[in-house]
Amino acid sequence: MRAKVTRSPNKRRRRGLRVLAIIALTLLGLVVVSTVVNLLLERVERANATPYGERIQIDQGTINVSRAGDSGPTLVLLSGLGTAAPGLDFAPLVRELPGYRTVVVEGFGYGYSDTEVRPRTIENTAEELHSVLSALGIHGPYILAGHSIAGFTTLYYANKYPAEVSAVIGIDPTVPTAPGPPPGSPAPADAPPSDNFWARLPATLGLIRWAAALGLTDPDSSSYTQAEIDQMRMLSSWNFGNAAVTDETERVGENAAKLHGLSYPSHIPVLMLLSRDTLNGRAEWVDLHERQVEAVTRHEIVVLDGPHYLHWSHAKEMAEKINQFLAPAAG
Repeated sequence: MRAKVTRSPNKRRRRGLRVLAIIALTLLGLVVVSTVVNLLLERVERANATPYGERIQIDQGTINVSRAGDSGPTLVLLSGLGTAAPGLDFAPLVRELPGYRTVVVEGFGYGYSDTEVRPRTIENTAEELHSVLSALGIHGPYILAGHSIAGFTTLYYANKYPAEVSAVIGIDPTVPTAPGPPPGSPAPADAPPSDNFWARLPATLGLIRWAAALGLTDPDSSSYTQAEIDQMRMLSSWNFGNAAVTDETERVGENAAKLHGLSYPSHIPVLMLLSRDTLNGRAEWVDLHERQVEAVTRHEIVVLDGPHYLHWSHAKEMAEKINQFLAPAAG
């Protein structure tokens, strides 16, 4: 009879450690390969990509702008926080607004705009927007439309430059409800932008690129061309966690505190297009917006049965509401 061989606990432990070491080295190798491939691909992309829109030079850097239409009122579109390519993201809505001169301004950190810039305070953001529009020869009156966190910008801008804004369109805009900076809020406005090493790391390692390749960053919509989707995927990898967006994200509490209690000027018409999905998660969503426009002479709040990014799938309904609301002012 063959004797039964038993392994000592030490041998089993060493074998387990070898397996773990092999797994760890394999994962490390995959991460290294992914990082190198990602950096090489991005270098090739940046050398060969054809940017959409036009790059406008202002004192603080270069901002990309996408324009469409050659007649009608001017409508300036501003994106939500972290939208990789606003000029493409708004494409379905722009296509539904042929009667307007649409101007999508990609702030610093977005689309093809610069990413290494000064602190992303609400004052700086508004000043840069005004500089870009002035450089384009757009001096007002124009319609200001902002999605999500751009609701901060439209609110501040309409109060700072009230003679230049003919109307405001909110696309499920964020409302600054905080009475003051929360604990651990960002540094004061004159502090330099925050370090973004950790925020940028997923993109550096190539994780965002692979997620984009699998379609995980794509808009939930059939309203985009394949060429638009491909470029949005590329810019998702380029812009994820960049310095400007990271600093803007960390200053949300600071900027909200500066705007707390501020309302739109009474003479500027305001249309709020709110998302049913957002309302389902925040029962007070309509009330918050009603309080923000209660002093406005002409305002309207409309809830559309769609997601926070309403323009992905409800561009036609949005355009109809915008046309109806602006008709008296445009006529």
